[in-house]
This record gives sequence, structure tokens and C-alpha cells, in this order.
Amino acid sequence: MQKIVLLNPKGGSGKTTIATNLASYFAVAGLRPTLMDLDAQGSSTRWLSKRAKGQTAIHGIAGYERNSRVTRSFATRLPLDTERLIVDTAAALEAQRLPDITRNATAVIVPVLPSDIDIHAAAKCISDLLLIAKIRRDEQRIAVIANRVKKNTVMYKSLMKFLETLQIPVIATLRDSQNYIKASESGTGIFEMKSYVVREDLDQWMPLIDWISQRKALEIPPGSPAITSSMISSAIVPTPGPVVRTMGSLAAAME
Repeated sequence: MQKIVLLNPKGGSGKTTIATNLASYFAVAGLRPTLMDLDAQGSSTRWLSKRAKGQTAIHGIAGYERNSRVTRSFATRLPLDTERLIVDTAAALEAQRLPDITRNATAVIVPVLPSDIDIHAAAKCISDLLLIAKIRRDEQRIAVIANRVKKNTVMYKSLMKFLETLQIPVIATLRDSQNYIKASESGTGIFEMKSYVVREDLDQWMPLIDWISQRKALEIPPGSPAITSSMISSAIVPTPGPVVRTMGSLAAAME
């Protein structure tokens, strides 16, 4: 099984959009995905609820919900046939919780928007993944997506220049497209839409799909909980922290 974590403690980076479209792709490809929603806003869960009965099945787990009638492990157990687990994390996630959230992750994907605030937030996020989550660069599990970009703009060039300094692969550049809004509203993904409408978007997704396919799958016992109680508790009780890390500490993380 592959566990793919969408992560960026700054809200509005596009984690849910990428998570739902990944789930859609895996479903269409017959890879039996489970979409875990750790965000109390429940955007991924709401997207799943909009899917029509005839659409390819995607199992959903609302990890942010609390049910006193069952144990957390039971409520978050994976279906026996899950081949891809996509984890949509909450905003304002404490850095100290990253080791739990990213444990056994095949891939940790950080979406970044082309703005100065988002660039600084991404720098802190990646620094925390290296320093606190202890994900080694040579494991090649962390990657960045430049999201909602408009090429040939000053801010886009600044974003790409910054991402080059991180020595973390930028595996995809996704344009600011109305197709994602339409997909979100209808509970579908761009891989389920008419190809001639989303051809340019599909082309931009292929490097991301190829990169994920090259990650080593995990051996997780069937029926295991998708995520532990401590992971969920920490994920849905965010504590805001400083957005900007000093350049000295960031440089230390990148060494």
C-alpha cells in the first residue's frame, strides 16, 4: 500500500484539491483508494458525499469526527483491499505532530502557492519535515507542487527560484484552472471529466503521477487503522505557530 500525505500547515494551499483528484485518479486506475480527511472543515468528506452512485468507489474516513460508541482505531481502520491511502491534513498543524502524521508515508507532498507569504510558509514546513519529522532528503519522500500558478509572471519566477534552493524536487506545476472548481462542486476529479476539456490539466498531472508510482509501497497488515488515535487527536487540534522561520535555521535544515 502507498500512503500519500498532503501537507502544508498554511491554509488555502490546495491540499484538498490535490488529495481529491489523486483519489479520483487512483479510483479510475482501479487502485482502490481510501481518502482520509483530517481537516475539521471536512472538505474532502464533503466532496465524497457529492459523488454519484455510478462513479467509481472511493472509501472515505472522516478522521476529524469523534464517535464515543466505537474506538478510534476501529473507526479509522482501512478496508482490506486498500491500495492507496491519501491523507488530507489540517491547516495550522503543529510541527511537533509531523512525525506521527508522516510515519510510514510513501510520499509527503507540499503544495505551494506563488505568493511571498506562501513561500515563507513552505520554507518552514519543509524545514520542519527535515528537522522534526526526521525525513532524510536521500529517502526522496518529500516533493513540492507549485499550485495555481500563472506562468511568465514575476511571482511565478520568484517561486521557482526559491524552490530550486530547497533541493527538494518540484514534481508538478499546476495552473489556476476552473476545471478544479467544477470537479469539486460535482464530487468528481479531472480524471473523470471529458478529456478534451481537461487535456492541459491532465498533462500537468502526469509528472506527479509518475513520481508517486516510483515510490516504494508499504507493507501494512490488512484491516489496520489508517492512522492512530494520537495522530488524529494531534491533527484536528491545531495550535498556530510562527509562520516564518529565520534564514539561519532554514539553512541548517537544508544542509
